[in-house]
Amino acid sequence: MSTLTTVTAANAPVAARIPAATTEPLRIGNIELDVPVVLAPMAGITNTAFRRLCREYGAGLYVSEMITSRALVERTPESMRLIRHHESETTRSIQLYGVDPKTVSEAVTMLVAEDRADHIDLNFGCPVPKVTRKGGGAALPWKLGLFREIVEGAVAAAGDIPLTVKMRKGIDSDHLTYLEAGKAAEGAGVASIALHARTAAEFYSGTADWSAIATLKGTITSVPVLGNGDIWSAQDALRMVAETGCDGVVVGRGCLGRPWLFGDLAAAFRGEEMKAQPTLGEVARAFKRHAELLVEFFEEEDRACRDIRKHVAWYFKGYSVGGDLRARLAMVQTLAQLDDLLGTLDWEQPYPGADAEGQRGRAGTPKRPSLPDHWLDSRELQETHRAELTEAELNTSGG
Repeated sequence: MSTLTTVTAANAPVAARIPAATTEPLRIGNIELDVPVVLAPMAGITNTAFRRLCREYGAGLYVSEMITSRALVERTPESMRLIRHHESETTRSIQLYGVDPKTVSEAVTMLVAEDRADHIDLNFGCPVPKVTRKGGGAALPWKLGLFREIVEGAVAAAGDIPLTVKMRKGIDSDHLTYLEAGKAAEGAGVASIALHARTAAEFYSGTADWSAIATLKGTITSVPVLGNGDIWSAQDALRMVAETGCDGVVVGRGCLGRPWLFGDLAAAFRGEEMKAQPTLGEVARAFKRHAELLVEFFEEEDRACRDIRKHVAWYFKGYSVGGDLRARLAMVQTLAQLDDLLGTLDWEQPYPGADAEGQRGRAGTPKRPSLPDHWLDSRELQETHRAELTEAELNTSGG
């Protein structure tokens, strides 16, 4: 596990203290997690490199970025690369996206038959317009029969491999789907249900409605319910569990540029009062480690350097790093150049406190969801929508 400057109960200023809480292990099928924390799938983020980095700081279940079931069945080079796990990833978790029951079942069958996963999750939370306008993502549970058919087929194909689902509250406040979909998923035999407590219309804006997580937890009685949305710190995670009764948390945007958040979460759930407060030098080392792991993942230094650029603002949020240097880091082309740039930083610069914390990543504003014509007219799938569903399987993620 990576080490960082931390504060503990003995030396923490009041603002840095985290109320400790001990919890029971979380069981998702035959998987037992000492720490009830799951890394949320994020497109272009939760590849093997980032998952490995987060594991070095903490504990939990680390899920792949979303993989389209159709592409996997067709064995496209990109999908086959994305399902690869490093040997250190002892619980191999893959998230699938699909709209056709047969194709999703075939993708799950392939993963199981070829021993490529220990856990499979299905994404029903994507709010991206180019997905929902075809009836996919967060729009799909509105067609409850189709949702049930996909989940039942996937559970059957998974066999002893835990199959879980992640979803949103619904399309908008007038078209909520999470309770009916949750009960359908429970009836289908899923191992857990995760709820991002926003609708597709809300995208990532505003404040997540944790009360919906509590309502779902009160409705689903036989499998764990996990909460997702606005977990920016370990204290937020403990508060979500306390307020909603959920069995665990799913962390997405809060860990962008902060892989050590998983160390904070592990400590908090184990009843230990500690919190990472990395110096700028420790951040620089993590950033460099991330870049090196990306080189290993992509097997191409140039592509890895292009990929690490999008992480610059997240890692150095709140630290005194000049705009010119940030811009140069965001154009880095080689690891040698990255070393040179990081070497110009004040590595002793202390943790900036609240300025380095809080919300990060995309937020946006509420918007009317893009949907197929007449999608909301009926909960049953109309024949006219089948062609649009076929087009919904794009390499786009979210949730």
